[in-house]
Amino acid sequence: MSSFPAGSPRPAGSCPAPSYHRYLAHVGLSVPLRRLARGLGHHPSTLARTISRVEAEREDRLLDHALDRAAARLPERQGTGDLPLEEIFPMVHQALSPDTLTDAQVEREAGRILRRLSESTAFLAVTSGLDKAVIFRTASGRMTRIATCPVEIAEAFRLRDWIAVETKGRVMRYVITSAGRAALKRLLAGDAAAKRERREGDSPFAAQHRDEAPREVMEADGTTRTLTVNLAESPLAALARRKGPDGKPFLSGEELEAGERLREAFERAQMGPRVGQNWDRFLVPADGVLPGGDGLAGPQDARDRVTAALAALGPGLGDIALRCCCFLEGLEAAEKRLGWSARSGKVVLKIALGRLARHYGISRIAA
Repeated sequence: MSSFPAGSPRPAGSCPAPSYHRYLAHVGLSVPLRRLARGLGHHPSTLARTISRVEAEREDRLLDHALDRAAARLPERQGTGDLPLEEIFPMVHQALSPDTLTDAQVEREAGRILRRLSESTAFLAVTSGLDKAVIFRTASGRMTRIATCPVEIAEAFRLRDWIAVETKGRVMRYVITSAGRAALKRLLAGDAAAKRERREGDSPFAAQHRDEAPREVMEADGTTRTLTVNLAESPLAALARRKGPDGKPFLSGEELEAGERLREAFERAQMGPRVGQNWDRFLVPADGVLPGGDGLAGPQDARDRVTAALAALGPGLGDIALRCCCFLEGLEAAEKRLGWSARSGKVVLKIALGRLARHYGISRIAA
């Protein structure tokens, strides 16, 4: 049953889980348990178990901080507990979803962060005192940073039950939940490109049960193309698992980190209004002249970082890096599209990643 009594205003879009609305109404606004249960149509003992469960979950640092912040935004307790529930729950929802962080912002970041957390061995790490959460992925015994997000966004994900704590301690580790995977697929299926490709009668809620999702990119001639990508693994992650002739990982840790850094900047740049940006035109032409700006809206710093990285790679190397690291196009598909011989793509991509690592000044390769 909904947290909101019949006839009361309900929030639109994704919102925090009902259990946290009920918890704050009782603990934060002193609404009597029996009155709250009666308004929701629950038995008091059922609601008491919900409150106790949330209280026990507060060992989770993200959840504890999120509930503390929400409680601080609630009005004074005196007298509020006697208000009608139709007024209580909108207050609680406003506290859990402040004006500084809209549903649209949360969903936009979800498209980026939950996608990375869907990859095998990926997790989100949070440490006390830092305002950023970091997403890592382990491969062949190596841990690589693949994305970052503000702690407030991670808290919003936790309140929606999209992530759950995996390991407690000084560094808390979180992984994506089944609810988070379903939300990601639903968000991706709601994109305009997905709607055009979706079979008649399908809905975003049906699409959430599939393991693939569409991604829109633009070709050099300006035409739009939709790629179907595997949410669980990127082409770079698959290549990182391969071994070279000497038995060592085909990609070094520095090369893998460089590719992930390019992808993170690309995905941040893609968060602007024009998602299907023509990135192919940012590849450096043979004369070495970079294209001029065209006033594209969006996170300019991230776009500048991608443009600089592609300029450092040049034609060929920039093509394969853009297609495999950013567009998530498989190596075989990229080879065919670029007119290259079979199995040459992984060698060229490794060279591109090495040069990219030097461009970023990463560790041993930079030396």
